[in-house]
Amino acid sequence: MIDTVLFDMDGLLLDTEPLWGESMLKVAQQHNIPITRHQFKETTGLRIYEVTDYWAVRYPWQGSTALKVAEDILDDIIASSRTNASVLKGVQDALELLKANDFKIGLASSSPSRMIDALVTHFGLRSYFDCITSADVVELGKPHPAVFLHCAKSLGASPLECLVLEDSVNGMIAGKAARMKVVVVPDELHFDDPRFSLADAKLQSMEDLDLALIQRLG
Repeated sequence: MIDTVLFDMDGLLLDTEPLWGESMLKVAQQHNIPITRHQFKETTGLRIYEVTDYWAVRYPWQGSTALKVAEDILDDIIASSRTNASVLKGVQDALELLKANDFKIGLASSSPSRMIDALVTHFGLRSYFDCITSADVVELGKPHPAVFLHCAKSLGASPLECLVLEDSVNGMIAGKAARMKVVVVPDELHFDDPRFSLADAKLQSMEDLDLALIQRLG
């Protein structure tokens, strides 16, 4: 029986996913890092500190450290998200539904803690979550399952009684590797990606999440 639901953040709760590329490109140009948007696919799924470490090896530049570049990207995307992002449709209702039915609710994201804290506070979502876990606190980010397992443990939940809600292939793999049920809510551009067939269910939007689906998966 599923009694715990774990959410991703970027692309699932908030439409922040496209803003990452904009902030990364803007800051890379500010630091004269010889990289274009095309190279971003080389680091898909990596945490931002891993991304800039990778750039430092593959596309070295003079001046600021990889850590400083990562922090500048975070500053930019947090500011951009506050102005340009929004809570995705169906999210608020889904959180209200889960809260009303006594599910334990966690947030398990690869984004750094300071970004998560800033945005869940800004968008008024913090009170819904019983636990918020960033991949900062584990050794490996998604597709490794560590962030989901850490969040479940913090909630006193068995992985076998957890449902993961994700929008990405890497997140889906992480949830399945944690032995959790996984429902994916991909964006329109990636909705027909055949890899999502590994998920236990696929939804058009969070508006389609209901108790009947959760009970069926459990």
